[in-house]
Amino acid sequence: MANEKAGLYGRKLGMTQIYSEDGAVQPCTIIEVTGNTVLRVKTADSKDGYNAVQLGFDEKKAARTNKPDAGNFEKSGVTPKKLVREIRLGADDISTLTVGQVLSASDIFTEGQLVDVTGTSKGRGFTGVMKRHNFKGFIRSHGTHEYFRHGGSIGTRLTPGHVIKGKKMPGQHGNARSCVQNLVLVKIDNERNLLYVRGGVPGPNGGYVMVRKAVKAKN
Repeated sequence: MANEKAGLYGRKLGMTQIYSEDGAVQPCTIIEVTGNTVLRVKTADSKDGYNAVQLGFDEKKAARTNKPDAGNFEKSGVTPKKLVREIRLGADDISTLTVGQVLSASDIFTEGQLVDVTGTSKGRGFTGVMKRHNFKGFIRSHGTHEYFRHGGSIGTRLTPGHVIKGKKMPGQHGNARSCVQNLVLVKIDNERNLLYVRGGVPGPNGGYVMVRKAVKAKN
């Protein structure tokens, strides 16, 4: 699969550190991509109208699968999956895929290349401007009373007479789709289908992420 949009779904296991050949320590996030199964292949010539592959990841008990989903899994000849998503690909990549095929890390990636990792960031609830936007807070000198962590003025007087959209204010922090681009894929463990990505990726340990070839990789 040579397309720059090709990728796999995986589970974030946590972080570790490995040593490079020159002895430098590299902090890495471990992502398990075992069991990426092709559930459906969509083509531009079909009723779908576009080229994409539908992947299933992470085994699911049949007793916890509703009848419509169970019928789709049975039609594809695979066991039920918890995560079902699709990735758009080129026509050449689609032609090499078959329903029921299990993709491994080495089928998509090579060590040393750049990847983009997309996931759902950790939800931190409703937070203030200091935690959410890294405000430094108000001065803690004599006379300041209950104003240490406030955001300051938000008004604009008569013109335009309202709070500007996008103003950094308290609110929901995290629990949003986030993508970290151009991370280095340091190591691939083919035996256990693990990816070692240098740096941190969105989401908690055990969360689902999508790993794709970097779309903005520098030549």
